[in-house]
Amino acid sequence: MTQQGLGRRFVLGGGSALTAAAILRPREARAARSIPVVLESEVVIFDPHFTTAAITRTFGTHVFDTLFAMAGNGEIKPQMVGAWQVSADKLTWEFALRDGLKWHDGSPVTAAECVASLNRWAPRDPLGRMLRDATASMTAKDARNFSIVLKEPFPLMLQVLGKPNAPLPVMMPARLAAVPGDQRITEIIGSGPFRFRKDLWKSGSSMILERNPDYVARAEAPDFLAGGKRVNIDQLDLRVMPDQTTGANALIAGEIDYMQYLPFDMLPLLEKANGVKLLGLGGIHQFQGNFRLNHASAPFDDPAVRRVLWKLVDQEAILSAIGIPGQFRAAQCASFWMCDAPLSTTAGGEGAKLDIEAAKAALKATKYAGQPVVMLEVGGSISQTASMVLAQNLRAAGFTVDQQVMDWGTVLARRAKKDGWSMFSVYSNGTDMLTPLTHFYIAPTCADFPGWSCDARIPMLVQKFARADGEAERKRLAAEIQVLAYEMTPSVMWGQFTIPAGYRSRLNNLIPSSYPMFWEVS
Repeated sequence: MTQQGLGRRFVLGGGSALTAAAILRPREARAARSIPVVLESEVVIFDPHFTTAAITRTFGTHVFDTLFAMAGNGEIKPQMVGAWQVSADKLTWEFALRDGLKWHDGSPVTAAECVASLNRWAPRDPLGRMLRDATASMTAKDARNFSIVLKEPFPLMLQVLGKPNAPLPVMMPARLAAVPGDQRITEIIGSGPFRFRKDLWKSGSSMILERNPDYVARAEAPDFLAGGKRVNIDQLDLRVMPDQTTGANALIAGEIDYMQYLPFDMLPLLEKANGVKLLGLGGIHQFQGNFRLNHASAPFDDPAVRRVLWKLVDQEAILSAIGIPGQFRAAQCASFWMCDAPLSTTAGGEGAKLDIEAAKAALKATKYAGQPVVMLEVGGSISQTASMVLAQNLRAAGFTVDQQVMDWGTVLARRAKKDGWSMFSVYSNGTDMLTPLTHFYIAPTCADFPGWSCDARIPMLVQKFARADGEAERKRLAAEIQVLAYEMTPSVMWGQFTIPAGYRSRLNNLIPSSYPMFWEVS
């Protein structure tokens, strides 16, 4: 379900008027207009090519820029590129950078640096590797123009160059693009609407992103990650808070202006708080919760045992147990590619509904011999709540269950081994789960990726999906892949939902998105 009344761009209300003195005072003489915000965590990795961490992606969208970018409807639009064309045989793509692009050190952005940036990023990213494998050459023609010549047509060219998924294909100066991709950059110089102030950075406390005075915004209206990015504030102050409750209380007290993820148990209080508004969106801006299964170890090395879980996951009960209000969650969703999204489908999911008695019968028909289902749970998280609901149903169906509580770092270490665990619960941004090319548990099918799910038919279909020319053919292939995914069961979805953000009503022009965006805000 989507919160009502949210357009693509909207005014949050309550903007404060400038005093006459502020209007007359030169920009340099008055106090900086700063917005203090609390994001999901502290930024600790600053290199958008290096990691899939969502907080680094948020940092990257503000400090760096991309050649293309995704709009709110999923369409890919030019960002740093001013014009492009493709040859009749679809093998030669030519790109021209738009006017006015500068790095934060004042030097102009060049086509050669964009080529170098793509070459650094591509090996780090599944879609980047697809593009690299299809490319014969990538060459800068002059300061503003470069070309990509392909070995074979690659219809997803723009979708790859403008993908919103981490690691982001951001552009970097030549000296940074020369840093090997398996090493982090240490100098943070981008060309985005904000610039990083290293001299003001206090690790564990706060980080300042300053308005980039040389940034030339596109003429179009802002639209998710695409369009104009006009900065109306002087500084973005990223505060580090010890926990969600502290952050929520700071929002209520007016000590911060924005908090990315509000605690569900405080929503009733926040909804009544003076000057506080909540933002929750549907569709691609929601999260998808999954139980990732270990196919390399009993009992889930048996596909028949894995498929029993489709009759044991109750999305409604899990989301209710977590405490997610109805306006911030979707109804029962059977689509691997998210519901209310471009590739949404119910193909293969006809039997994915709670039925304990049917699950008992199905389990008895398998070779299950009582092996424990080892559930890795992150203590105190909403993922743990999801696991607790499923554990009850697993036991009711006849499974032996071993729930093990730990922190997320330990889960990451444990899941790297092929034995000692059966499943873990996790949730991911909808923009990462929209297609077979990016879905965390479909894209790495038959690869060395924790869970080790493999159906040899899926990678071939994913390749066809990447080469498909047209949305209709991609939708058909996505449905076909999903049918096989239900058979293979790499994961089982436990719900689609929003973790609402909160903001002070004094803010204007905040772009509605699950990604924090602070261009346009005033």
